[in-house]
Order: sequence, then C-alpha cells, then structure tokens
Amino acid sequence: MRLYYTGIRPMDLMVSLSSKHRVVVVTASSGGAATSEFSTLKNTKSWTTLGNAASSKCLVAADRAAKLCSKWMEYQGIRDWEGLLDPLDDYLRKEILRYGDFVEAAYRSFDFDTASPTYATCRYDEDAVMTRCGLGGSGYKVTRNLYGTCAVNVPRWTNLVSPKSSWIGYVAVCDDEDEIRRLGRRDVVIAYRGTATPPEWLENLRATLTCLPDDMAPRNCEPMVQRGFLSLYTSASDAHPSLKDSIRDEITKIIETYGDEPLSITITGHSLGAALATITAYDITTQFRHAPLVTVVSFGGPRVGNKNFRSQLENSGTKVLRIVNSDDPITKVPGFVVDSDDVSDCGTTQPSGMLSWLQKCVDSQWVYAEVGKELRVSSKDSSYSKDVATCHDLKTYLHCIDNWSSCKCPLRATAKRVIEKNHGKRRRVLA
Repeated sequence: MRLYYTGIRPMDLMVSLSSKHRVVVVTASSGGAATSEFSTLKNTKSWTTLGNAASSKCLVAADRAAKLCSKWMEYQGIRDWEGLLDPLDDYLRKEILRYGDFVEAAYRSFDFDTASPTYATCRYDEDAVMTRCGLGGSGYKVTRNLYGTCAVNVPRWTNLVSPKSSWIGYVAVCDDEDEIRRLGRRDVVIAYRGTATPPEWLENLRATLTCLPDDMAPRNCEPMVQRGFLSLYTSASDAHPSLKDSIRDEITKIIETYGDEPLSITITGHSLGAALATITAYDITTQFRHAPLVTVVSFGGPRVGNKNFRSQLENSGTKVLRIVNSDDPITKVPGFVVDSDDVSDCGTTQPSGMLSWLQKCVDSQWVYAEVGKELRVSSKDSSYSKDVATCHDLKTYLHCIDNWSSCKCPLRATAKRVIEKNHGKRRRVLA
C-alpha cells in the first residue's frame, strides 16, 4: 500500500490511500469534525497501521492550518499578542521565523562587493529574488525594489566607496491561492536589510531626535524620530525616489487592487531595517485612513522616536512586535528612555525624583520611548554568542527564537536552526 498526499488546505483536507484494489478517503470539515469513507481492504492490518498514522498526522496538519487561518489577526497582534509571548506560542514562533526569512532574503540579495560594478544594488531581478533566496515556495512575489538615499557625504580622505542611494529592501505580495487560504488573507511583506554602506553608518550616528515633516505629522501632535533614520526614509536622489514616495505609491496600488479582500501589511527588518520598518508603518497608517492591519516584526532594532511618536503609533492601530536580544547593545541605543509612569511606594503613579531630575537635565532631543510589544530573548547560553557583532546578527536572533520557550524556561529541548559559524556565508552568491 502507498500513501498519496494530495495537499492540505485550511478548510478542506483530503488524504488518499490506495492499494491495488481499494481507495480510502479521509476528509475534514470546516468545523474540524472528521468524516471517513472506507472500503474493505485485503490487507486490513496494513491499513490499520499505516492508515491511522497517516490520517492522524494529516488531521493535525489540517488543524494547524485551520488555526492560523481563523486566528491570523491574533498572530498579527490585534490583541497585542496577549497570551502568546510567554510561553512563546509555536504558531507565532513559526510566523516570526517566516518573516525573518524575508529579511534574510534582503541581505542575500544585496551586493556587498565594493569592487563590483553593481555594488549596493540588488543582485537579482524582481522575479528571481524569492527563488534565488530559497523562498521560491513561499507563495510571494516581489512587486517593487526599495532604495534608501543618504543625505550625508562620506569624507573623501576615507577612500571608501560611498553610493548615495542603495538597494535596501523590497515589497512582496502573496499571490498563491493555497498560501492565501492557509494564511486566511492576502499578506503584503515589506522587508528591509540592516546597515551595509558607509553613508548608512553615518546616518546611524545622527542620533538626535527631530520633528517629522508636515506631510507625515498630524495636526496638534509633535512626534519626533531619530534624525538619520528619517533622512534615509525621506531623501531622494536623481536615480531613485525616496523610500517614502516608493512606499506610498506601492501601497496605493496594492489597496486599489486588493482592498476588497482580507489583507494585511507586515513590515519586517533587522537593525537599521527594524527602525525603517517602524517609520514605514507609522507613515502608512497616518497616510491611509482605511489601511488594513499593519504589523511590524522587528529584529534587533534601535530606538526610533519619542513618546508622541509612540502614542501616534498606538492610536493608529499599528501593531509592533520588537524581538530583542538582551545581550545585544544595539537595542539599548540611541539616547535615553525616561518614562514618567513610575509607581511610588504608596501605589500611586507619579514621576519618581530621579526621573523628574533626568527629564529636566536631559535635552528633549535625546529622550526616546520604546514602542510596541517586546519579546525579549537571550543568546548568553549559545556557544556562538561571544561578541557584540554575533549577538546582533540576524541569524543569532532566528536561532534564539527557534530555541526560546519562556522566561522561566528559556530554551526548548530541541531546535532546528543552527547558527552558522562563518557569517560570511550570508554574502555568498547563491548557486
């Protein structure tokens, strides 16, 4: 007897078992109740052993697909991931890792070779990005390349190759019907890589807060963000439009095309890309009054803005999940976090003496606020996490997420991902 797997869909599972003379079909209804049609097989023992095991596995898989399909808004943060982070829900873990793979694709697609004539561009055509980065079966298609432009110039005496604009990520839309059914909606991914060029490093150092431009800030509100991140998002060059204009143009097209169906926008990035992901989410929810659910999944991101920026994000309904490695110093910069909601001994909420003093002494351009919901993991027990660079690496984050269980019991007994010792493999040209 051979087992033939005919595919799993969230609302309709079919598994066929065939022998020389008989066929067995097991179906699962949308409500999860299983119904079976059996015909007599000559080898009853074989069916009992193989058929029961196969149908059980497939029903479990169908249940998983149905759960994601029916609860996708919870996994996208509609309830701020309540009850899903500690312990870390397995379905959410898989979704986080899946979005991490999209960020990894942004790194793999970037040409890091400064001697190459295509340095700082995307190594692949739009149609080939997913396939060349190992995501050919993801069901997503790249619809737009994104370029970030720096407003600062690298000094000539450094002799560094310093492109003004660099390929920094992409927009991809899920266009596979089976994947759309599995997810419960059509998902749009915006993925950003981290810092890669000298001008981007200089933008990172422009760490003071600055006000958003008029076309990004609502009236009677004073949101401020890190100066360098905002520059990368709003600056344009002769060759490429700004990230802001590219995002707005692409989201307009996507909403016009798919606005009448369940839709989500997931923005993900690592390091600098995490900061840009947060600003992008802010811009989308501010500019598009009827935007779909917008979720940020960020890895190792620095601080981005002040309290007013955080408040505007929350009021717009944007959901932000920040994955933070407690051993990664990048997540603790720039500036200071001075939160006035400190609880005193008498139980009332009021600024403590130290915080009040800091608020008076520290320039407002350096007072940041953490945004969104934090998922804090730790790489201290990993044999590969001995330096700052490794603690901040995207692969370390994915390794930690795949291992993480809960605060009380941090590490799972098993994990599928292993950190590569040679992190340069990320930059190799894929065969």
